[in-house]
Amino acid sequence: MKFQGKVWKFGSDIDTDAIIPARYLNLVDPIELGKHAMEEERPEFVKEVKSGDILVAGKNFGCGSSREHAPLALKVAGISCIIAKSFARIFYRNGFNQGVSLLESAEAAETIQEGDQVRVDLGTGEIENLTQGKKFRAKPIPSFMQELIDDGGLVPHLRKKGVEGKAHKTMSPGS
Repeated sequence: MKFQGKVWKFGSDIDTDAIIPARYLNLVDPIELGKHAMEEERPEFVKEVKSGDILVAGKNFGCGSSREHAPLALKVAGISCIIAKSFARIFYRNGFNQGVSLLESAEAAETIQEGDQVRVDLGTGEIENLTQGKKFRAKPIPSFMQELIDDGGLVPHLRKKGVEGKAHKTMSPGS
């Protein structure tokens, strides 16, 4: 999987409340949720972000409360990939479960600037800053995880594979 887009740069320790304020957690429509992504951190974000754009951040991106709403809001807002020095572990898992591409690269996160054009290849882990003419490496995303992202996240992936609900049925009493 490959992505290319304009960079939106954020700092370190961006928590899930900054990604999607708690007052919107009752929204059930993902489109409505996406309209509020990063609104307190950067009010112009949702008005200016374009489908395919890339978010670059410092360390510990997505820290704070465990909420699947945060990566979903960024995805629906248009972010195709997030590159960070590091991710909060729960956000990292929630991101893939929501079908968001995540790459860790301290060097890329430090060097890439706001507005740069970046191309990402999940299969090789290559991050190419087209604006600066620099390349960086991140750990490649395994093909089965790329498939999960391509399917739109864990639930759509399980539906596609026809396994949704099978684990629950085998765990039910009297089985």
